[in-house]
Amino acid sequence: MEYRRLGKAGLKVSELSFGSWITFGSNLNLNNIRQCLKMAFDAGINFFDNAEVYANGASELLMGEAIKDLRREDLVISTKIFWGGKGPNATGLNWKHLVEGTKGSLRRLQLDYVDLLFCHRPDPTTPIEETVRAMDVLVRSGLAFYWGTSEWRAEDIEEAHQIARAIHAIPPAMEQPEYNMFQRARVEEEYASLYHKYGMGTTIWSPLESGILTGKYNEEIPPGSRLYRHEELRNRLTKEKIAKVKALEKIAHELSCTLSQLAIAWCLKNPHVSSVILGASSIPQLQENLGAEQVKLQLTDEIMQAIEGILQS
Repeated sequence: MEYRRLGKAGLKVSELSFGSWITFGSNLNLNNIRQCLKMAFDAGINFFDNAEVYANGASELLMGEAIKDLRREDLVISTKIFWGGKGPNATGLNWKHLVEGTKGSLRRLQLDYVDLLFCHRPDPTTPIEETVRAMDVLVRSGLAFYWGTSEWRAEDIEEAHQIARAIHAIPPAMEQPEYNMFQRARVEEEYASLYHKYGMGTTIWSPLESGILTGKYNEEIPPGSRLYRHEELRNRLTKEKIAKVKALEKIAHELSCTLSQLAIAWCLKNPHVSSVILGASSIPQLQENLGAEQVKLQLTDEIMQAIEGILQS
């Protein structure tokens, strides 16, 4: 397993990581989660991602139980704060919810601190300065080691850095954006200046475009699948994407790998990606996804150009 620095930060995260979005508490029970976490850890994964909103908190509860089998110092654990409940101050990035939400996540995870703490989405109802001040307090108090953003606009991240500099606060160290062969603009274009100016790291999610890049939806949407259960994700499936996935199958065949491995390996080739979060829902799926590390080594400039030709067609 390759370990990459989180941008300019000294922290090193495994280039492949394991996340709990959608799967923990729905597809996976505690025994399955323990098995998956152990397999991931044995393969070299040290970064495990979560959020207060996942399964309404059950995801953090399950992960908290599962990681008891592992040494805390060997792990990089993250959570994300935004959607904490139904109360007027239980959602968003106001100071009250950031502090109370973080403490709630720590109780569920049964941890004294998280390594990475993300502002899960931008909050137009809270001044960015208030959010920066609150995150600075959380880091300085030892409840988190690094803080970052998720799906923020580049201009808002820029503002957060400027505010942090002006008030001598700790700035955001990382972003958690969606990134895959079909969702590229934000990571490759919008954030370009942030990597060079501030050394931002990225922990990207949905490398398989919610399963579309696995090829399993090329002919139909199987009952019980992720797209079958989530209309918002189902709306992403288009004839154009299916045609490109079918073309990518030929490259995967030439490399003797699966489409999933090819798609994940393609994400790993981006030097600004600190870690690719896997959302495997079974041991076989996790085993397959872990194989992307070896496929990455096969992606020559020529093959990357061939992939680009398909994606741009």
